[in-house]
Amino acid sequence: MSVVTTEKHDNILVILSNNPPVNALGAAVRQGLVDGIDEALSDDEVEAVVIRCDGRTFFAGADITEFGKPMKGPDLGAALDRLEASSKPVVAAIHGTALGGGCEVALACHYRIAVPSAKIGLPEVKLGLIPGAAGTQRLPRVVGAEAALPMVVIGNPISAKKAHAIGLIDKIVGENSLADDAIAFAREQVGKAPPRSSEGTVNEDGVKNPAIFDEFRQQNNRKIRGFDAPEAGIQAVKAAGEMSYADGVAKERELFTKLMTGTQAAAMQHYFFAERAANKIDGIDPKIDLIPIKKVGILGAGTMGGGIGMNFLSAGIPVTIVELKEEALDRGVGVIRKNYENTAKRGRMTEQQVEDAMSILTPSLSYDDLADCDLVIEAVFENMDVKKEVFTKLDSIVKQGAILASNTSYLNIDEIAAVTKRPEYVLGLHFFSPANVMKLLEIVRGEKTADDVLMTAMKLSKTIGKVAAVSGVCPGFIGNRMLSPRQEQANQMIMEGANYWEVDDVLLEFGFPMGPFQMSDLAGLDIGWHRDPERVETLRDALCAVGRWGQKVGKGFYDYDQARQRTPSDEVKQIIAEFAAKAGKQQRDISKDEIRERLLYPMVNEGAKILEEGMAQRASDIDVVWINGYGWPLYTGGPMFWADTVGLDKVVAGLKKHDLPVAKLLQEKADAGGKFNG
Repeated sequence: MSVVTTEKHDNILVILSNNPPVNALGAAVRQGLVDGIDEALSDDEVEAVVIRCDGRTFFAGADITEFGKPMKGPDLGAALDRLEASSKPVVAAIHGTALGGGCEVALACHYRIAVPSAKIGLPEVKLGLIPGAAGTQRLPRVVGAEAALPMVVIGNPISAKKAHAIGLIDKIVGENSLADDAIAFAREQVGKAPPRSSEGTVNEDGVKNPAIFDEFRQQNNRKIRGFDAPEAGIQAVKAAGEMSYADGVAKERELFTKLMTGTQAAAMQHYFFAERAANKIDGIDPKIDLIPIKKVGILGAGTMGGGIGMNFLSAGIPVTIVELKEEALDRGVGVIRKNYENTAKRGRMTEQQVEDAMSILTPSLSYDDLADCDLVIEAVFENMDVKKEVFTKLDSIVKQGAILASNTSYLNIDEIAAVTKRPEYVLGLHFFSPANVMKLLEIVRGEKTADDVLMTAMKLSKTIGKVAAVSGVCPGFIGNRMLSPRQEQANQMIMEGANYWEVDDVLLEFGFPMGPFQMSDLAGLDIGWHRDPERVETLRDALCAVGRWGQKVGKGFYDYDQARQRTPSDEVKQIIAEFAAKAGKQQRDISKDEIRERLLYPMVNEGAKILEEGMAQRASDIDVVWINGYGWPLYTGGPMFWADTVGLDKVVAGLKKHDLPVAKLLQEKADAGGKFNG
């Protein structure tokens, strides 16, 4: 049966797509649209056309299975030109989402109607691209450059209400009567000259006030810095006001092609598939029965415990949070409420939603109140003896069949599981701080963790809006294990003559939000410090001894002003110089290239060892961890994909040049001219 069919309702032809699951615009759908328009134009009884989709959504975008393959059938641009050129009015009837190519289909129609719950957008920028079927040229002509910029350059979908307000949607119709309302609306347009988006003039706002483009760049600088596609999107929208439609389309094509053949689009598309692949666990049936999680227990109401609890409360899952002392419990619950209220102040939650979340939180001072939880996560002090004591107690109290999880960032999950009578129900759930904000969840699979327990955790991560990746049991798991050699090299280089702010700046230029020494200042240099100012064995001891504890006290590696802006410190320079002299380290100039190689190549090498040992299933899982948990720039695709683009032979040569170890797997792949991905 064809994925696109037509049906006549007296003088209206309905072109209907049914291409589950999301009506992706594959070759058969594109051909069906062209054939449908040809049918309408060749039938004198037909006076107007409706384009609608069956299933849960309007066209939700391109067919991702066609990525990287030769195009079959009509390309979308040509199909849409045929559609727009129709002498009979064409109405797009939108439900679900009209994204990417789906939005471009709607723009090529003469009219657009939508149900209230519909969403419309051009998210191509999230794949390192811009729309490629004249979306950047039709949209500004319909809604103006100012309204088009965020849609093209940021890529977040907008509601039907917003789309109606900016003129993208002509009418909002009944949620459950789209089919009938679309036909009725189409009948009203019979006999009228079809308004064509390509002939619209609303984009003159960008010509009258060209400053809107620079203002938009400045307002969104933090979001778009380092990415190529947003700038291309701005140029394309600007071209829509300055050029004829045909020239504008040619400009869009030129910009699109350059992005399509560049490394950023490849990196961002790699990440798109990597995030999906991370959900698949080798050797486990994805249809396995899961454990229902109706109530979650959190042990510890500090920063981590409270943040972890918020994830479940926000998803409507009741939480019991346990602390040892009333004061700590009250403080933790207070912080949760304050965080929610701040979110409400920013307009991201209603006051009712705040109260709904708080109403399903049960604070307690007793372990016994965790007995009926389906999942208990401990977020207590990072010490093996403490963890073992906690798990022994939980095992005796929490009902059988419930999952026990540790939020440890480093410790051995198998050792923790061994103190329980249910090691198969134990795993690591490593949330990243702040846990209510950070997207990554490292799920640590113990040697005895049962398949249904692991898959339940994976499913739950989606429910609470996290991106999950599975790690085996090893010190630091995937993320912190790879952070370790980077930190080691950063510390070594400042002893050899590199300035610590130069080390940070190299990572900032690469695209990280902060460098290793900024990160230390933010976390607090005094974390884990022995508190004896007389005992100075390390550089950190020396800094803490003189009260340089980090950002919270206004000085760490850097001095901070009221706005937390950093400047290098003469005192710290002196302390480092003294330490280097004591250690007999020869001082020399260290180039930016050497700094970058010595920071990043050892991380790739550690990633290779993680793969070698089977601690990660695939290289792309490592990329998912680093992009979501550590600020590795998305436009490079993650450490392992980045290494592939640099060339593994170059990485190996760099490691050897700096007398650094080379993992067996990395050497083998480099020798074979291979890659980690694909």
